[in-house]
Amino acid sequence: MDYPNDQAPGAPVRSGVPEHGRVPKYYAVKARLSALVDTLAEGEALPTERELAVRHEVSRETVRQALRDLLLEGRLRRQGRGTVVAGPKLEQPLSLASYTEGVRRQGRTPGRRLIGLDRFPCPAALAEEIEVARGEPVWHMERVLLADDERVGLESTYVAVARVPALDTGFDPDSSFYAHLREELGIAFGDADERIETVLATPREALLIGTPPALPMLLLHRLSRDTGGRPVERVRTLFRGDRFSFRTRLGAGSRD
Repeated sequence: MDYPNDQAPGAPVRSGVPEHGRVPKYYAVKARLSALVDTLAEGEALPTERELAVRHEVSRETVRQALRDLLLEGRLRRQGRGTVVAGPKLEQPLSLASYTEGVRRQGRTPGRRLIGLDRFPCPAALAEEIEVARGEPVWHMERVLLADDERVGLESTYVAVARVPALDTGFDPDSSFYAHLREELGIAFGDADERIETVLATPREALLIGTPPALPMLLLHRLSRDTGGRPVERVRTLFRGDRFSFRTRLGAGSRD
């Protein structure tokens, strides 16, 4: 593996650098590109790969590897055939607030694009989760999540037809489902179980969200209940790992 000439063994340890002090060329280029990004405004384009390779006296593959890292970290994004500076990550609270509310709080415009809405007999595993009889009709609504018209996620919602009978005619799929339940049906959320994991999107999911299949995603599974403790919805949401972070506030609970 090639290393920059100025990184000799015994040099001071730097962030992300092994103890022996040797740094792969792509990492050194990444550090320089990161400093460049700090001087540019959101949406401003970086020089081409060829220009960066000449400027830093490295191969274009070394530049690509450095750019890939910065893309995965969410500091850059692809625009057409070029690379531009990305804005700050969207910070979503881990709470019962809807996606719409979370995005609006950050001064961005939320939106959703309907991919499909259909009803089908509820399978056994889902029926147990949302506490309906097996075979009872349920809705499946799939929507792409938008922030300022940028595709940032994919949401699949499962809800019993008996709870929301007119979902196909009385609901605007571009709007907040939580607001519809609250304002039109009088359903108030009480609590939810939520689990987060990192995954890679399937080819279909990557195509819908507009990302490379290799981009890490944050996958949220949520089972929401009303104030009476009855399940309302089962939701599976993919968020782009380069565009989203999550936060929560922890209290001082009991300790073992």
